[in-house]
Amino acid sequence: MNTTFLPTLAPVDVQQAAQLIQQAYSPQAHVSADAQRTLQQDLFDIQKRPEAWGLVVPFLEDPDPNVQFFGAHTAQVKIARDWDSFPKDNALDLKDLLVELTGGSMVLGRNKVILRKLSVAVTSLALKLVPAEQSEWSDWIVSCCTSFSSRGASAEQILDFLSIVAEEVDRADLLGFHRSRMRQSLMDAIPLVMQAISSSVGNAATQRMQRTTTTSSLNESHAALKCFQAWLPTLPANDITPLIPVLISLLTPVTTPGQQGIEFDESIFVPASDALQEIMSNSSMADGAGVKTLTEPLLQWVASWGGTIIQETLNSGIVDDVSHSFCKLLVALGDHSIQYLANNLASNAHMEPSLQSQPVVSATKGQLVQTFLRSLLSYTSLPGYYGVDEEDSESTLGFWYLFQETLWSVEYDFDAEQEEQVNRSKSGSTTDKQEQDQWQVAKAVYVELVTVLRRKIVWPPTKVLSSWTKDLQDKFQVYRRDVGDTLINAYYILRDDMLGLYLADLEERLARNQNGQEWEEIEATLHSIMSIQEAVPVEPNAHLERLFGPDILGRLPTSSHDRVRRTTLGLIGEYATWFMTQSTLPPTSTQQTSLLMNAVSYVVAALSEPGLCLHAANALRELCDANRAALAPHISAFAQLNAGLSSVPDTEKSKVLQSIASVIQALPPEQEIEPIDGMVGPVVAKLWQALQLPAQAVEDAQAMAIVQLQTLSGVAKGLTRMTDSLLSSDEEAEIQAETRQLEAARQNPRMVKLRESILGAVQETVKRWSSDAAISDALSDLFKSITALYADMTIISLPPGALLELVCFAAQQQLTAVWLSLASMLMIQLNPPPLLSTFKPAPNPEAQAIVGSLLPVLLQTSLNFLGQAGAMEANPDIVQAFFDCMEKIAIHFIASFYRLPPGHLDSLMRCAIQALSLQERYALVSASTFLASLVNRTSSSDEVTEMKDTLALTYGYAILRAILSGFAGLAPRSCTPNLIELLSTLLSRWPEQCRTWIPQILFAEDFPQSKAGPEAKEKLVKALAGSRSLKKTRDAAHHFMLVARGLEGTTFGYATVTM
Repeated sequence: MNTTFLPTLAPVDVQQAAQLIQQAYSPQAHVSADAQRTLQQDLFDIQKRPEAWGLVVPFLEDPDPNVQFFGAHTAQVKIARDWDSFPKDNALDLKDLLVELTGGSMVLGRNKVILRKLSVAVTSLALKLVPAEQSEWSDWIVSCCTSFSSRGASAEQILDFLSIVAEEVDRADLLGFHRSRMRQSLMDAIPLVMQAISSSVGNAATQRMQRTTTTSSLNESHAALKCFQAWLPTLPANDITPLIPVLISLLTPVTTPGQQGIEFDESIFVPASDALQEIMSNSSMADGAGVKTLTEPLLQWVASWGGTIIQETLNSGIVDDVSHSFCKLLVALGDHSIQYLANNLASNAHMEPSLQSQPVVSATKGQLVQTFLRSLLSYTSLPGYYGVDEEDSESTLGFWYLFQETLWSVEYDFDAEQEEQVNRSKSGSTTDKQEQDQWQVAKAVYVELVTVLRRKIVWPPTKVLSSWTKDLQDKFQVYRRDVGDTLINAYYILRDDMLGLYLADLEERLARNQNGQEWEEIEATLHSIMSIQEAVPVEPNAHLERLFGPDILGRLPTSSHDRVRRTTLGLIGEYATWFMTQSTLPPTSTQQTSLLMNAVSYVVAALSEPGLCLHAANALRELCDANRAALAPHISAFAQLNAGLSSVPDTEKSKVLQSIASVIQALPPEQEIEPIDGMVGPVVAKLWQALQLPAQAVEDAQAMAIVQLQTLSGVAKGLTRMTDSLLSSDEEAEIQAETRQLEAARQNPRMVKLRESILGAVQETVKRWSSDAAISDALSDLFKSITALYADMTIISLPPGALLELVCFAAQQQLTAVWLSLASMLMIQLNPPPLLSTFKPAPNPEAQAIVGSLLPVLLQTSLNFLGQAGAMEANPDIVQAFFDCMEKIAIHFIASFYRLPPGHLDSLMRCAIQALSLQERYALVSASTFLASLVNRTSSSDEVTEMKDTLALTYGYAILRAILSGFAGLAPRSCTPNLIELLSTLLSRWPEQCRTWIPQILFAEDFPQSKAGPEAKEKLVKALAGSRSLKKTRDAAHHFMLVARGLEGTTFGYATVTM
């Protein structure tokens, strides 16, 4: 063993290092966590030294396994991290030494953890040497295995090494030529690998048949199957195919004379099943390949033995490892062969038995497919509750989704046998007949599916449920949602038949529910119907008319039985838009009103119950929002509801009032005045009452104020048009008429007084409590709800200018992202798009005056805060919101920046340029977007055209330097696209200046240090100077960024470039 090229360490130094390892990792060493961290850092520091190469051999020769492991680990780490400093003339010597050490460790029987570290080290070295153009180790895999075998390594150890090789090469960060060289080295080793795998697996199959299996041969077969899985992405199909019959034979039980029953060998069944699953999901035979060699043989095996496994599972009530693995195999086969299964669902073509050593199954393709589906359905419908009694049913749900989609894409072709049968019968269209047969079977399958899924989502009795932990209940709840997604796909197969099935189930259970024992079953059916709402067309439907009529909704409980009622409320809310379809009924029909009002009545009855009020309020909101016009004639009933809200908790009252407001919105504006005044007036009065409570009761006062603010928000949302804004009309005269009506209603003295009262109460709330987080959130929601662009104005909408003044005041008290975001929104509303024109005029003088007076306040407050040491880094949300606000001002009120008091714009620009080096992505992006908007608007706006050159000369160089420094590594790599956008803006707006500045910046002495040398910088200068498009600018900047960060030529570098 030649070690002369490695550093030589004194024995005492080696011993001291070994003692550190023993102190850190020996089970007998009881050290504190701090001491452990210190020891680990000391070992890490030792590994970083060049002399650490000299520790590998003595450590591996140490009798302590912990020291041996650290020796192997040191070899791996030094190759991976410090290869550039290793003398390249000694690379082959290191290769020979490492192979010798690995083979020797195998023969000495070192534990698998150490052997794995050494195998990884060998592979890491190969990744350095093999891709070289003149590599002397291109046959590294074969030569290593030959060396190990000659030393006496076992087949199991060599197979483990080959597994690690495939895994490490697959995850290696290589590109282009280097990657192709490594891949070629794997391809060259395939004959050796397949010979080793086939020999071990074949011997295992033979020994099973002869009942001579030993522990060592079993371990070897496990290693072979694991190796096979690791190499599958590399193996061509013709190398995989010969092993498939062997793998399937390993699944088949071997009976012993005199043995009672059939027993599957778990120790070989599971790894063989895992290998077959990997073939179907991660090899050249994935995605439906290998019909004759893989799909059909497995279908025959399932028909032969699957029923036995399933029956044993049902008899024992336990999904053991064999059954669990079989379930996974079924799912993998379903995903792999989904198109075959759909194509042959009702096929009469005969399939000849293709496997030996199993019962002969003589069946058509359709019969085998249907047997497979029954097997999978058996796991979908496993007895018991998911998450408590079984864990496998959920894994099958995804198949039913894919199968439904595939059934819709089936093309009905015939093979020769089918065509001959049809010709002899001389009857009908072949395609029509096959399609009818297929859909008949498909519907039968999905009827069974939706039936068992309904059963699977039934909640257990209260006594059983009380024994479940919260985690188990949450897990079951998630499972119910997943089942709901599967039911949606089932609906696309069954359509109205599915609703009919569930309606029949409801009627039957309601009829026999005298003792109330069926409510959990009924709830499961209601949940199933609710889950498919998004797939059900919004059109008249007889089944839904029965559902919401007296025969079903009228018989559901209105007291107690909270779970059933909660689901019913959710069901009504989900189907709220369906009630709109009843408007197509004749004017004389009362069905529309009765169904809708029945639903409303059911919901209203639950509002006063604490456990249901949230769900009832949500359902009422959905009903009223979707059926405003239909409910408007019943406004008097809603007025009574408003008067009786004393029993509704304050937390849900806002949703109820939002529901009532949405109905009021359907009235003509002049008819909205009285109900809105009657509804909002008491809320504002309560808000004033909260503001007048004594200082000692501030917590109660704030809680009361929050409820009233939330209620005002709900009313404002309800009054807002959802889909029918003024702009939705194509008739200009109609728009003008509606606008006049709305404006007249707004000018009504009662409404003017009401708005003044709202604004006064809000002003007082802001002045007192704007620094409170809960109050500020409630105010934020109110501001968003009660202000609007002119097209969505309501009779209580408040002017944005007055609210912007309040926002600036609140920001002065405590700057938060909430206030800055509101300022952004209000800036847009101060310069709204015109109602009847596509041409957007300049902001009106009043709006400009408001912004002109408030912008200095907002700037001074924000910049004082962000100018503190570390403030920008510690508050990225405020930075993002601040620059978003500045961008909106640049877009809508660009002249305001150039009318600022002296020093304000300069402070803003310095802050923005500094933000271009922040490490938080969203903060940097917002600053970059603001600067781009500022440059673009300054260059294109007639108001400030004369400031274009001034802006460039004053700040252009600094902005450009920040961009290029970001490319060199100061900015996060994820922000590169945004910096490129900003760079492109500068190049297009200030081309001459940029061509002068770019080389000055790149070659300046104070430019950030990176791995980009003069050649890379010169290349960037030339590329940007000649760039005439964003694509060329982007490509040049990306390349420079990769070079500067040392990522050129790596998959990581290119894969993480965001184009």
